[in-house]
Amino acid sequence: MSTKHVLPLALAAALMTGCSGTNAGAPAVSPQFQPAAFAGNGLSQKTAKIKHIVLLVQENRSFDNLFATFPGADGATTGMRHSGKIIPLAKHALSSLDVSHDWTTYVTDYDGGKMDGFDLSTFIHSTKKAGTYPYQYVNPSQIQSYWTMAQQYALADHMFQTQGSGSFTAHQDLIAGATIINSTQSLIDTPSSGPWGCDAPPSTKTSVLTTTGQYLRNKGPFPCLTYPTGTMRDLLDAKSVSWKYYAPPYKAGGVGGLWNAFAAIQAVRQGPEWATNISTPESNIFNDITNSSLPAVSWVIPDQPESDHPADNHTPDQGPAWIASVVNAIGGSSYWNSTAIVVVWDDWGGFYDHVPPPLLDNAGGLGFRVPMIVVSPYVPAGTISHTQYEFGSILKFIEETFGLGSLGTTDARATSIGNIFNFKQSPRNFTPIPAQRSREYFLHQRPSGQPIDTE
Repeated sequence: MSTKHVLPLALAAALMTGCSGTNAGAPAVSPQFQPAAFAGNGLSQKTAKIKHIVLLVQENRSFDNLFATFPGADGATTGMRHSGKIIPLAKHALSSLDVSHDWTTYVTDYDGGKMDGFDLSTFIHSTKKAGTYPYQYVNPSQIQSYWTMAQQYALADHMFQTQGSGSFTAHQDLIAGATIINSTQSLIDTPSSGPWGCDAPPSTKTSVLTTTGQYLRNKGPFPCLTYPTGTMRDLLDAKSVSWKYYAPPYKAGGVGGLWNAFAAIQAVRQGPEWATNISTPESNIFNDITNSSLPAVSWVIPDQPESDHPADNHTPDQGPAWIASVVNAIGGSSYWNSTAIVVVWDDWGGFYDHVPPPLLDNAGGLGFRVPMIVVSPYVPAGTISHTQYEFGSILKFIEETFGLGSLGTTDARATSIGNIFNFKQSPRNFTPIPAQRSREYFLHQRPSGQPIDTE
């Protein structure tokens, strides 16, 4: 099933709000990962035409921040301050200051479902109030590549991050669907020191949320993990489905050292797949496309200048060109007719969004909306999907496509992104996405060594 415009599902009658545990103002919790009452369209057609799924993960942008004015999408150009005053969102450059985006900030921004606490949050690693700064949207002319992809293929305007937290747990959610470490605790926020994984100093701790709603800062385990449910790596390996995680070079003080998701998975970081399945630098994906060695499933993590992450030094962001160059490389190759490309941003980055999370669980989620673009020859042009998705929706599509079974985390409750596709249509011819940089630029660019995120 796929139509020109995927109709929205009805939201829950009311959001659960209130206090829980030690977190005054935190969302109330419901049984972990119970199916959402209105989720479950799933796939109505087989996905046999898809042989490759490429997940491009960008940084720290809410839906309203990138697509506030996109025609037909659920965007907003005004926002509510905590005082109750409605103010216009300022048009802003893509490069911007870094606003806090951890669990405490999520609770503040959310404000019991009123979505009016963004002006009470702070700039990252600072006590300075952000004030009206989070109330902004990016000038569309600076992200034209994203808008062109959304216009030519599909934009989802109700994709929610799995947890109301930052990049460490977001990237874990994109390989595991959740950060459950035992029957009563889930990881939240960042480890106490870097690198975020098995190479961290021995004293490093994680923070956790309990099923009773308590936030336990630095009371969690060392960040070298074996999840009870495993990760997508386990499902893929069990079915002999090829995969790679393309990422910047792994250095303790650099980009890869702060978050390569599999650096925190003990079986990968301390096993042979670290050499065979973790591919650095991230530009290796171009060589694999050219050499006909693209795996069935790919995660692609950008270097700092291409990440869309707010940069205090206002370095020009090359994220749109980076994404367009990867899409163009696939579109111009023999892989085009068998590939689904998913572009998603890992968390809201502290920027304003007007839609409250429609579902609350006891693992820190759902978080706020982030953009998702789906590019494939089987996506009807101009699709705007209003379906409620979460990161588990992407994992569910991977599971369905390759017959992997289920992790049994958020993928179990999530609606698959498969309802965006129309596999009955003939594959569409690819039209290159205009970009300011080519693949050759990124192939020859030296790794920055700069951390993309510290929260």
